[in-house]
This record gives sequence, C-alpha cells and structure tokens, in this order.
Amino acid sequence: MSIVVAYKYAANPQDTTVGSDGVVDWSRAKAAVSEYDPVAIQVARTVADAKGEELVGISVGDAQVSSSMAKKAALSRGFDRALVVADDAVRDLNATAVAAALAALVRKVEGANILLTGDSSIDESAKMMSALVAGYLGWPCFQEVSAVEANGNGWSITQATASGTRTITVDGPVVVAVTTDAATVKVPGMKDVLQAGKKPMDTVALADLGVEPISVEVTGRLRPVAQERKKEILSGDDAAVKLVEALRSAGVL
Repeated sequence: MSIVVAYKYAANPQDTTVGSDGVVDWSRAKAAVSEYDPVAIQVARTVADAKGEELVGISVGDAQVSSSMAKKAALSRGFDRALVVADDAVRDLNATAVAAALAALVRKVEGANILLTGDSSIDESAKMMSALVAGYLGWPCFQEVSAVEANGNGWSITQATASGTRTITVDGPVVVAVTTDAATVKVPGMKDVLQAGKKPMDTVALADLGVEPISVEVTGRLRPVAQERKKEILSGDDAAVKLVEALRSAGVL
C-alpha cells in the first residue's frame, strides 16, 4: 500500500496588495509549500514509518511546481517521491477541476488507500478540497482529524467535534484533512534538502488526466461596503446598560 498526501505550492496572500478596483496583485508574492500541508506530511510520515509504506506527495499547479526549488521544498518534508502536474494551464482551473486532477493522480499511485491533506490552503482557505477529491474518488472524507493510525486494512481516525473528540474506524480507503495542530512539524535541515534533490519527482501532463473543463465565470469584484459609524459615546455608571440597548436597537443583539 501507499500513503498519499496532497500538497499545494502556493503564494502567501500576506505578500499581496489590493488595488482600488478590488483586484489582488500577486506579482510580489513568493510561492512555498502551503502553510498547513507540512502538518499533513508529518502525520503521514509517522503512519508510513509505522506501516513500512511508501509516502507519495501529489500536487497540481503551474510550471514552477516541478522546479528544483519547489521539489526540494516539498520532498525535504519527508516524501519518498512525488507525482505532480506542472502546467501553467492549471491557473485557469477552478477548485473542482483541480480536485478532479488530484483524484486522477491518486489513482496513478499503486496501492493508495489513504489521502491526507492540510486543514486548508494558505491562498484560498476554502477547506473544501479534501471533500471534492473524495467525491471524485468515491471515498469517505473526514475533516478536523487530529490523529490517524493504521487498523488492519483500514484506519482509526480521531476527529475533533464541538464537544471534544471521537474515534472512527474506517475499513478501506479514506480521505482525511488534518487539523493544524495534529503534529509538530520538523523543520528540514540542509541534509534533508540535499537528499530531496535526489528523490524522484514524476510529472504528468494535465491533458493525460482526462479532466473535463468546468467553467465558473467571475461576473465582478467589489470591496465590502464599509458601514458608517454612529460615533456614540456611552458613559456613566449605566454605560453597560446603554451599550446593550444600543446594540439591540441596531439589531446586533
């Protein structure tokens, strides 16, 4: 069997600027392995070591995903090898089409029976990719997962809930999105980076995956409307009461 982790090589939105027209300028944002993906990689590495299995990283991105810098940044985290789509045409794909491509990559990994993802991607933070990929694979999906252990031919999954945690036993393949604190991430050292350069990374052409075009049209962009402040000052011993009354009057409470 093989354990697979989907990772994203993406730019950090903190390095972007927003123009007066509401359009985000990404030109100065540097790409890196998405912030929460190393947690999923660390969890998967622990499971892979316990089972003596191969850990495979998959990614769908533009041409830079297969660059030497991107390869070392990803594989130094603990992957044994990677399988990626590195095509600038990916920039025009929406999340649904990317999920279809990721699912196709999972199918190319022999014996794959679990896919781990980070909690969310740093650039979009939609928290929907794990569920989308699971839908294409026909596998169950669990999010907010804090621990994963092998259990026979299946998995024991610890999932965070509103009241605490619960443990779920799954027979067969599964997709899990791990929480941001599911593992302590190991920072790659120089030795890890050098070894990563020697690990295999295979590229698959986007056209070979048979992903059907899925179009979403952006009809416009608009900044959120800033509400005018009332600038009321509440003072006196009954300021708290006045505040509650004011909030109720405004429909906040």
